[in-house]
Parts: sequence; C-alpha cells; structure tokens
Amino acid sequence: MTQEEMFSQMEIMLQSLQQVNASQAETIKKLTEQNESLQSRIKELTAQVAWLNRQLFGRKSEKLPIIDPNYPDLFAGMLPENAQQIADAHDEAVEKIVKTKEECRQEKKNRIMMEDLPVLEQVILTPGNLDETLYKKIGQEVTRIVEHKPGQLYVKEIIREKWGLKDNTSTAPKGMSGVLIAPMPLLPIYKGIAGASLLAEILLQKYEYHMPYYRQIKQYSHLGMKGLTESTVDGWFKQTMELLKPLYEVLKAEVMKADYVQADETTTPVINKETHKAAKEYLWMTRAVMERLVLFYYDQGSRAGTVIESLANRYNFKGYLQCDGFAGYETAFKTNPDVLLVNCMVHIRRHFEQALDENRQMAEHGLKEIQHLYKIEHMCDDASLSFEERKAKRQELSKPIMEAMKLWMETEGVKYSESSQIGKAITYAYTRWDNMMRYLEDGRLLLDNNLAENEIRPVTLGRKNYLFCGNHEAAQNMAVVCSLLATCRNHDVNPRDYLNDVISQMPYHTKASYEELLQLLPHKWKLTHPGSVMTKTK
Repeated sequence: MTQEEMFSQMEIMLQSLQQVNASQAETIKKLTEQNESLQSRIKELTAQVAWLNRQLFGRKSEKLPIIDPNYPDLFAGMLPENAQQIADAHDEAVEKIVKTKEECRQEKKNRIMMEDLPVLEQVILTPGNLDETLYKKIGQEVTRIVEHKPGQLYVKEIIREKWGLKDNTSTAPKGMSGVLIAPMPLLPIYKGIAGASLLAEILLQKYEYHMPYYRQIKQYSHLGMKGLTESTVDGWFKQTMELLKPLYEVLKAEVMKADYVQADETTTPVINKETHKAAKEYLWMTRAVMERLVLFYYDQGSRAGTVIESLANRYNFKGYLQCDGFAGYETAFKTNPDVLLVNCMVHIRRHFEQALDENRQMAEHGLKEIQHLYKIEHMCDDASLSFEERKAKRQELSKPIMEAMKLWMETEGVKYSESSQIGKAITYAYTRWDNMMRYLEDGRLLLDNNLAENEIRPVTLGRKNYLFCGNHEAAQNMAVVCSLLATCRNHDVNPRDYLNDVISQMPYHTKASYEELLQLLPHKWKLTHPGSVMTKTK
C-alpha cells in the first residue's frame, strides 16, 4: 500500500469518526432535553401526589278563593224577597250531593293515615253574631288535620258548630241565614290533611337535617301515620313552596338592596328528562353581609356570569361584591363601574399552600405575608375597633404589606413558569391583587369569602343524602326554603318556630303588600317573637 493510499484511508476514517461524534452529540443533546422535561414532569406529579395525600389524609380546615263572610254585601238591597229561601234550598241541595268515587277514595286514604294518631287538640268555632234565643245547635262539621310536635304526630280537630232556627216556620233575621255555621279557617293546603307544623317539619327534616323523603316516611310510620307516600309528601312540599315564594321574592329584593354582598356558587345534581340522568347544575348564593340575609338563586342550572349579572341589574345593585376567583364574575362586571369586585384571600392562600412541596421557600414567603394580614384583623377584633378605626389601622399596617407583596410578585414571580405550582399561585394572586386591595377602602369589608362558603356547606351536605333534585322546578323550590333557613341561622331564629308560624299565616297574605311580607322575614319576625330567638352558647 502506498503512502497516498494510507493517507486516503485515514482521511476517510477521520471523516467517519467526525460523523459519529456529531451524531452522538446530537443524541446527547436530545437525551438531555428529554431528561429535563421528565424531571420537570416528575416535580409536577410529585406536587400533585403530595396535594392528594393531604386531601386524603391531612388537615382540610379551611285554588278557589275563600269568601270572607265579614265583608259587607254591596248588592244586598238589590236581592229579591225570596233570596234567603233560595240560598237555604241551595245549601240543602249541596249537602245531599253524592261525593265522587275519587273524593271517597281520598277520604278513605286520609282516614287510614290518621286512624292510629291521637286527637290532642280541638278548636271549636261558633258562628259570629249568634242569637241563641232564635237559634239552636243542630250539628257540627269536623275537619281533621295532622300536626307535629317533636317526637309525636297527632290530630287536630277543627269543629265548626252548625246552628238552625228553633222555629222552622219563622224567617231568619235580615242579613242572616236559616242555618249558621262558623267559617272554615284558611289552611296551608286546600283540602289537605297536613297542618302547618307537619309541613314545617318536612321542610326542616329535608333541608336542615338532610333527611330524604323515604327516611321521613319511615319515621312517620313509626309515629303512627300509615300509608303516606313520597308523591303525597312531594305534593305537600310543592304547595308549601307556592305559599313561601312571595316571601322569597321580598328576601331577594332586600339582599340586592345592600351595598356589600358576598357571592358563591355550588353544584347541585338535577335529573335531565331527556337522558334520565343527573346533570351537574349550579346553585348561586348571595349574602348581604351587614344585614345577614342569605339568598340562594337557581337559573336553569347555569354557571355563566350572566346569571349574577342579570340578578344585579334587575335590582340595580351598586356596591362591593366579594367572590372567589371564578372568571365569570370578572366578565359580568368588567364594564360596570357601579359594582366593585373584592376577591378572597383564603383562595389566594390556598394556592400558595398547594405549592409548598414544590418550592417551600417561595410558598412560605407568600403564606407568611398573608398571615401578617390576618394578624392585623385579629388585632382589630380584639380591640373592638369601629369600621372607621379598622380602616385607619389597615391603611397604617395592611397597606404596606399588600404593596410589598405586589412588588415581590412582580419581581420574583416572573422567574417561575406558569405551569409550576408556585407559578400558578403567583399568577392567581397577582391577577386578583388589585381587587383584593379594595378591602383597604372600607372597614366593613372582610378579608375573605368564608362566610359565603359556610352558607354553601348545608347544601353540600344535603346533596350527599337526598342525592339530586327531580327537575329544575324542584331545584328552584330548594332555593326558596334554603334561603329562609339560612337567614334564620344568621339571625339565631329557631327555624321550627318560624316555619310553623309563617306557613300558618301565609294563606291570609295572598294579597299582602311588600311591607307586610317584609315583616314576615326572619330578621323582622324575631322582633315580635323574642321567645324564638335562640341563645348562643360561647
């Protein structure tokens, strides 16, 4: 082999080695990038596993109108002389009309349900303006309804005495009938056997104590009420809600009159008629903070920001609205200068707490600064400061901390990817920080939305027991009763006393004015019923 051939082969080998080295360098580069990506993914998954472990094993604190006989008869002077005889003949004919099979079947069913219940109460009603020298008692009509007191169902009899003329040949005094009977008092359910206290207990059992209908029916059967069905109880519930809806509408207006409200939303499963499955719908909650009035609101299950927007616009709401970081609130009120959003520090804190396992130094710094803000609030509470004094203290102590933390997020936060836990925490906090700083403007504003979340908890507990609402109407009815019960809780009103009284009164308030209905809301009602205000134990 010549020297030239040897040089040629060495040159070829050198080129081959260079190509191999280049290929290996490219492979090393790709493997390095892949390794970095996998390491980042491992950190992310590790943080998620740590968060899930805390969730599983760690702390989680955080009908026909009723004619009133007392009304004067404007046409009495136009009646013929034999009008009274015609009326008496009409009454006798009506009494002889044979009841339909359906009415007989219903009466039999009602009788079976009540036959084992004791009669513990009788109300005897006598006709008004009764002259016993002319009339004698000829009978009575008895209406039996079922009432409830803790641990017992019983029958209440409403006995209406019937009186007739002693002398059948004489005529009745002018303006009076030959047969007199006391008018029937208005009952919550027309021709129903459920009294106000039983209806109140049904509402309490389901929405205060979270007992579905089938469990209630079993309990009532143990108390002696036979043959009660879920469809019957549901029918009573719907009619009761029709009575209470006027109060709900007044409560809605009163909540939206406030200039500082908190809002939140939660899921509630509702049966979809087409798919016959429970769909995840949304129930909204709005709370007037200073007035301690609570409103649950359902709009076909929608979570869109237009729901809270339309509610605010309908009542011309102006003021502070405190909420979590759900983007729907920002979208709804972005162009409305009358609504000032205030966010929740607990939600901000929660994101930093979730980043502890990924970047403890940064997360602990954020948590420490938030802790300073809460310590200032505790100082104000301990000193019983007025709202103006609290505002001054916040301007002195809280404002510098808030501004320093904003600067910290602007300078340090940009160093971290938004895909990391600490990056997510800083992004979440920074994008809501200006809204959060509004709490410095008014001593009434709270640092977090915890009170609103507390109102949501009974609904969350309830759906774990009765599981779902049958349709949109049922969800709307749930909003009515939950609003009244939550307002009772906020004003320390005994809900059983309140519902007993209000359900019995509402049949007489079908045409009541706004002011009359306002007096029946829990915060006004308790002023005339001091015995129903529960004493809080410290």
